[in-house]
Amino acid sequence: MALTASTMLSLGTSAPDFQLPDVTTDKTISLASFTNKKALLVMFICRHCPFVKHVQSQLAQLGKDYEHSDLGIVAISANDVDNYPDDAPDLLKTMAAELDFKFPLCYDESQETAKNYTAACTPDFFLFNSTRQLVYRGQLDDSRPSNNQPVTGKDLRAAIDTILADKAIAGEQKPSIGCNIKWKPGNEPNYFG
Repeated sequence: MALTASTMLSLGTSAPDFQLPDVTTDKTISLASFTNKKALLVMFICRHCPFVKHVQSQLAQLGKDYEHSDLGIVAISANDVDNYPDDAPDLLKTMAAELDFKFPLCYDESQETAKNYTAACTPDFFLFNSTRQLVYRGQLDDSRPSNNQPVTGKDLRAAIDTILADKAIAGEQKPSIGCNIKWKPGNEPNYFG
């Protein structure tokens, strides 16, 4: 398990568009799917990662808590399923059903969407405002699988609530930490230096 931190993409970056299949409905999801929402949360997750497993109930709860709000949410898995079959679309569909996700879970087979977002780890979070400019990229909260901190989602929830209240997010943003995205051989992005 390689510990990897968020790339901390520059705040103000425009949300890259994408066209990805939702593993639960086979419907194509894109930025346009969320035009009626004031804010958009893009989460890169997977099924097998211990860091995602540690917070997956909180991710599901986020979906429930904000289901009827002005926040759009999409989760994306981009892992190489040839080498990590636990992250295959059919198993992602099972995960979404078991956790009762209230948001689409998409599969990024080409890994281009993950690259366009400079996603580095699972979980990795990107929060965009009404004009789809990046306003938060960082951790869910201080909890990690082995540090005995409660999983509350406090950092991400504070950022979401601030944006939904039409306020500016202030303060330090701590990078998310997780397993590295499992890139296909020869497909590793160049943003790691």
